[in-house]
Amino acid sequence: MRSGAALAAGLIALCAPGLALAGEEAPKRGGTLTYMIPADAPPSFDGHRESTYATIHSAAPFYSLLVRVDPDDPSGSRFVCDLCTEMPAPADDGKTYGFKIRDGVKFHDGAALTAADVAASWQHIVFPAAGTISPRQSYFLMVDKIEAPDPSMVVFRLKFPTTAFLPALADPFAFIYKKEILDRDPHWYEKNVMGSGPFKLAGYETGQSVKGERNPNYFRRGLPYLDGFVGIYADKQATRVDAIRGDRAALEFRGMPPAAVDEIKKALGDKITVGASDWNVGSSFTPNHRKKPFDDVRVRRALTLAIDRWHGAEALSKITIVKTVGTYVFPGSPLAPTKEELQQIAGYWPDIEKSRAEAKRLLKEAGAEGLQFELLNRNVDQPYKYIGAWLIDDWSKIGLKVSQRTVPSGPWYEALRSGGFDVAVEAPGHGIVNPPPDVQKELPASVSAESYGGYEDAKAVEIYEKMLHETDVQKQHALMLEFEKHNLDTEAHQPYVVWWYRIVPHHSYVKGWKIGPSHLTNQDLATVWLDK
Repeated sequence: MRSGAALAAGLIALCAPGLALAGEEAPKRGGTLTYMIPADAPPSFDGHRESTYATIHSAAPFYSLLVRVDPDDPSGSRFVCDLCTEMPAPADDGKTYGFKIRDGVKFHDGAALTAADVAASWQHIVFPAAGTISPRQSYFLMVDKIEAPDPSMVVFRLKFPTTAFLPALADPFAFIYKKEILDRDPHWYEKNVMGSGPFKLAGYETGQSVKGERNPNYFRRGLPYLDGFVGIYADKQATRVDAIRGDRAALEFRGMPPAAVDEIKKALGDKITVGASDWNVGSSFTPNHRKKPFDDVRVRRALTLAIDRWHGAEALSKITIVKTVGTYVFPGSPLAPTKEELQQIAGYWPDIEKSRAEAKRLLKEAGAEGLQFELLNRNVDQPYKYIGAWLIDDWSKIGLKVSQRTVPSGPWYEALRSGGFDVAVEAPGHGIVNPPPDVQKELPASVSAESYGGYEDAKAVEIYEKMLHETDVQKQHALMLEFEKHNLDTEAHQPYVVWWYRIVPHHSYVKGWKIGPSHLTNQDLATVWLDK
């Protein structure tokens, strides 16, 4: 986490689009980008409700944000205005942020977008109405009020100053919706689209494709470059590889494993460009504390102790999109544990035989030797099914008998939200590398709507609250380590196993898009153009 001064230095306004710098190619207008979406369908179109790339890759081009990650620096270290005119200097000792909203922005139906729409959208995210879901509500525990004092100004008033607020505000799911629609039906956006983004919805066939056409009234003059796009749903990797190899699609934005990338590169040579980046997504598993024997911490600790993360990650990195062993915090972040700190946490001990011996002892003590249970998993090849197979194999080495149930994305989310599982494979992913909000998924469900383990833990909340208020990086690191030891070791609520690694091969004629550590940011396609 950077200091407040360094963070402020990184918040710059987005320059006018469409200008080629010296030595750069001038963007070409026209054409349709076809890309693959590695899912059967999005669970819904509502960014405020969902947490999956399937929604972002389907719907992001239709919407604008208040603040976004700089598309010219998708590392997530710089934030720029989208609907606002400039990044504000905080007032009231860091507790008040006022954003002036651009004039002349229109929704796709021609209605004017004002500060009232922006404020209503953020109210929907931060203070959701009864009966609606807001997975990232807990990212904004610091927010006290959101106001629109006039049609051109939105004001966020915080309970306390924190370095976590501005990065959280750039959340890529924070689509700006129409207040009139939200007031009438807060569920409308689950099945319908109405935004102010660079593209308008041109068609949607469930399980087949989503199509967009250029928005001629887009507020960024000269954008988008494309005439339109087609996103094709395909949950099988082989289908996606064949489509890219045969140039029926230019790319998939999520990422592919090394073998698939090599296959495409071998077939197409210099017609393919490959981007790679550490990925701000990790694989984890969640025991359902509401079901016996997973309400017993001894059983949960046994599950995490059985997993050979160090050797497993190395082997899996050759065939899947995973690579780095870590905890809740993105590896390399100042708040991430050092390797020495990491290896003191249960499940990360360097001696796997010692870990498994302790796991067997705990199971015996809990009366759970030979336990049989079902692992809920998402019907997505990379890396969900590989992670599931790895977990089941490692659990068999301490005498557990585990079956696997894989379901499409929609039913998978529904089972998580309803508690209809024994243990579930999850993949917490974050649009911004912003550790304090990122770890909120590991808070109790009464605090985080994204927490599916069904537990309460006042101690975890207490540690987290201290960390969120702390602005000194070294003190934040110590508190984060305390939080991780408590959640991962003492209570074993939602154990992490490995972080992902993003590799995106794309046809070299695709220009104007840069890879970053998130497959959720930089997806509105406004600056993408085709050199053909």
